[in-house]
Amino acid sequence: MTLTAESRSVVRCRPRYEGSNIGTWIGFKQLMLLTEEAVLQWFRDRGLGPRRLYHQHGLGLEVVDSSVQLPALLEVDDEVVADVVEARPGRFSVTLRTSRQGADVVVSRGRVTIALVREAEAAPRKPARADAVPDLSPLVVADVAAATTVSSPGGRSIGPGEDEQAALTRSAPGAFAWSWRFSDRVQHSAFVRALEDVVDRFLADRGLSIATVLAERGWIPVVSRARVQLVAAAHMEETIHTVFAVDEVLKRSAYDARMDCYVRRGDALVRCATARILHGYAVGRGFGAGSLVELDDATVAALTRAPAR
Repeated sequence: MTLTAESRSVVRCRPRYEGSNIGTWIGFKQLMLLTEEAVLQWFRDRGLGPRRLYHQHGLGLEVVDSSVQLPALLEVDDEVVADVVEARPGRFSVTLRTSRQGADVVVSRGRVTIALVREAEAAPRKPARADAVPDLSPLVVADVAAATTVSSPGGRSIGPGEDEQAALTRSAPGAFAWSWRFSDRVQHSAFVRALEDVVDRFLADRGLSIATVLAERGWIPVVSRARVQLVAAAHMEETIHTVFAVDEVLKRSAYDARMDCYVRRGDALVRCATARILHGYAVGRGFGAGSLVELDDATVAALTRAPAR
């Protein structure tokens, strides 16, 4: 048995209700989580669910890279059909579709990279049948760092008298920093949630909280592209220090921003995850509802910390 013997799975699913926190639209986080769940089901369909991989093979299934493009809106009652194709061992393309008025509509195009990490705490058991054991070797790595798709680890030093947040914002004075904790080993989906959370915190810090912008301007946040990559493992009781900054405003209709997550080890900050997000706004009510908003000078200045013209 090999992983590529049957390369495609079709999975039916629905977004979680928690994802419809503004009206009935589903946010990017739920689409990334649906993409991850579809890939997990691909493994389960082949008898390689996370439980078997852990207990029988001593391996932890880890999403190390996931990206999505979101060409159409998903709503809370939509049924999603996920088409999962393994392009090569551990690399998947995932297309999410829903049905609208009898026609298929693509709501997400995603790519996911999987690694199988050797787990020190899991003693592999002898398989029940030798002929049922797949060839997992192309996916097996010693740790997350060995499987990262990021070209450079991107760690940072902590200078005398600096704390973690000062070190993270030293070279980017307009960046927003936030620290949080999680359990061992921090999974890809936790960083997806962190990306959503840090965007909310960043916007509130700039006077552009989602509730304020919705109430005062009728704008609804829209994400058209997002990617989260693991760089190295973050472990139990380590504090994760997160920095978020806007790199560029594109045609005054969206801003391209980056999140980096670090853990402190000695006097160094070790990067454990990185993410990018393309974020804008749509008109939420009245004339032009659903159309993209052109960002005004005050909004651009708040996002970039640049002075308004």
